[in-house]
Amino acid sequence: MFPTGRVKWAPCLALSVLLPLAIWQLAGAGYIHAKAMVAQQLLARAWLESAAGGVPRKPWPWADTWPVARLQVPALRLDQYVLAGTSGQALAFGPGMHEAFTGGAGYWTVLAGHRDTHFRFLRRLKPGMALLLELPGGESREYRVQAARVVDSRLEVLEPPRVDRPHLLLVTCYPFAGAASNGPLRYVVAARAVLPSSNVPS
Repeated sequence: MFPTGRVKWAPCLALSVLLPLAIWQLAGAGYIHAKAMVAQQLLARAWLESAAGGVPRKPWPWADTWPVARLQVPALRLDQYVLAGTSGQALAFGPGMHEAFTGGAGYWTVLAGHRDTHFRFLRRLKPGMALLLELPGGESREYRVQAARVVDSRLEVLEPPRVDRPHLLLVTCYPFAGAASNGPLRYVVAARAVLPSSNVPS
């Protein structure tokens, strides 16, 4: 009888160990999403203060980054503030602007973000969708999504080709529902600027 009693208690013991672990994991995931949402509110305020004062304003006193652009996707009702740099600390609070690649008469603006927070919307982008990127001085540019692809960072260097007009590149980790983080795959969306008809190369 004694061994049978031990067997009956085994599920309860396992549950008492696994339940707190599951709650801890869920709380951690919720904290990440909450932090991302609150950060965007603070970034919005810093963005308005930067525009009013003409100088970059940090969203909080100890921040090592500041908002440098505003990204909007009207079709998805998405509105995000983009930070300077793509360090792990910066990307915890919003997408980051990496760098611009010069090429021909145009250039690439590269934005990176986490697949499970700010850039999870990338999988919903379709060719032809409009992306709006606003800079601190008030300049705004419209881009149209061209294509998306998966890149293996172990085999391919993400070096955009030469282009004849401004382009936007959005990058996040892949797959979106992957359990492991910092894998080698990247999901890349390319978008091309919409230019006035007088400025379109013939």
